[in-house]
Amino acid sequence: MEDELKLDSQGLLPAVIQDVDTNEVLMLGYMNPESMELTRNTGEVWFYSRSRQELWNKGATSGNKLIVEGMWLDCDNDTILIKAKPMGPVCHTGERTCFFKPITKD
Repeated sequence: MEDELKLDSQGLLPAVIQDVDTNEVLMLGYMNPESMELTRNTGEVWFYSRSRQELWNKGATSGNKLIVEGMWLDCDNDTILIKAKPMGPVCHTGERTCFFKPITKD
């Protein structure tokens, strides 16, 4: 699969995480081929941390893991969609999703 991927200049792809039951978008992370393979093999979502420059297993410290139900590449092979079952709040703030800040006209 990695041969078809269109990685960015840092060797990464954006990964949209969606709740498998509600279809709510939970978060956006970045994956490299190694984190994609770990995700496929373990059934838990792994990302590549751009700030720490290392792999990280979502929920490894909090216990709020994301259990993979399915993975898809988009039509351009440059973005991943992962449907997952969250084992708790996904956002580091404690919110259910990272997308909880509405943009208003003000």
